[in-house]
Amino acid sequence: MTRAHHFIMQESAAFQTKYMFRDLQAGIITGTMAIPLTVGIALMSNYPIKVALATVVFACFIGWVNAWIKPGNYIGAPGVAAGLAPVLAIGVADFGMENMAFIIFLTAFIQAVIWKFDLQKYILVAVPKYLVEGLLAGVGLKIVVNFFAMTYEIPQNLTSEAFWNEPRIQMVLISTASLGIFLYLFAKFQARQPAIPYFVLITAGAIIAQFITLPMLHVEDIPLALSLPLPHFDNVFIWMYVIGFTLMLAIIDVIEQVMSNAAIEKIDPLQRKCNTNNSLLAIWIANMGSSFFGGMTNLDGLAKSTTNKLAGAYTKLSVLVVGAVILFFVLNTQLLEYLPKFSLAVIMIFTGWKMMLGLAHVAYQGQYALILAILCALLVFRLGIFEGLLLALLLHGSVNYIVFNQVQHVKTVTIIKKYLQRFAGGGGAD
Repeated sequence: MTRAHHFIMQESAAFQTKYMFRDLQAGIITGTMAIPLTVGIALMSNYPIKVALATVVFACFIGWVNAWIKPGNYIGAPGVAAGLAPVLAIGVADFGMENMAFIIFLTAFIQAVIWKFDLQKYILVAVPKYLVEGLLAGVGLKIVVNFFAMTYEIPQNLTSEAFWNEPRIQMVLISTASLGIFLYLFAKFQARQPAIPYFVLITAGAIIAQFITLPMLHVEDIPLALSLPLPHFDNVFIWMYVIGFTLMLAIIDVIEQVMSNAAIEKIDPLQRKCNTNNSLLAIWIANMGSSFFGGMTNLDGLAKSTTNKLAGAYTKLSVLVVGAVILFFVLNTQLLEYLPKFSLAVIMIFTGWKMMLGLAHVAYQGQYALILAILCALLVFRLGIFEGLLLALLLHGSVNYIVFNQVQHVKTVTIIKKYLQRFAGGGGAD
């Protein structure tokens, strides 16, 4: 490949003059749609909203710069990882917010190792894709349950001894009607402009709030400051838990990106191939950089990437515009307080439902895959991501062992050898 050809490929990933206006339009639309999603994921993660928004801004900048050097995908839009929101919430509860910067730094370091040695293919051997769909479905169910309460929440001054008072009934009717209109608009415009239902819901919510007293979003305008992501653990024995926790964060983030890239490649308007390892480079750099201001984990989310494509994006310039749109709200967080909580709840319930619908893809892989994916989803919802996925993997391994050893009479040593051979070849998981 000549140096000139290499430069043209880089330019096609990060910027092309003929697509500039399309990318600008796409970035504005996708950035606007990404704001309520980022806010919802921040609340689910127990992270400050301003920090989550700043994480997306930084990830967008890194994604655009990376597209000039080592393009991973061409229209993927970075954002905080919805699938990791419950895990981050556990981290905040177990380690304290003062240690989360170090947790994210260590997660990024593990991802850097995975990127350096191209280890994601081995991770996908150990964790079947249908279990990942089950994991995401379990997280989606958590999101739906967590935000459902916002659909009937009323201001404190309107509460009464009777739960079903007039303000609460009014709130339920507003939320139900909003969800119905949102779903109708999404079904109508998802193939052309999927951001329209988000625009309508946010605008309508802000207008309704001018006439009816509603619970509104509160954003703490905390200062963003750079500092070294150092650990502050009092207990030496907690380090084993920290290492296991960050391994889980890193691996799930990597798997989600691999799956997103597979989908992004299919919707690319120019049918360009994705390089997942290059995408991982952008992810770990963004994660490591964000740890210096207390940021979160990121990846190229499928919902935002699909919106970016349908809004007209052709290059990563759109991602730079997404970052600029969100940066405006980082600098003007008070504007987010015009967003009623019910609007945010509708968006997040829809997001969680879409994650649960991933199980429909598993149905085509057979009854066993579907049953195990559903079980994994229920375990993740009930016990947590790490425990749920681990138990599902143990069950999967046990079933496979029983089938091969007891039914097909394959010796244990042979089963182990065959499994190790799959790792040697980097084959897909069953």
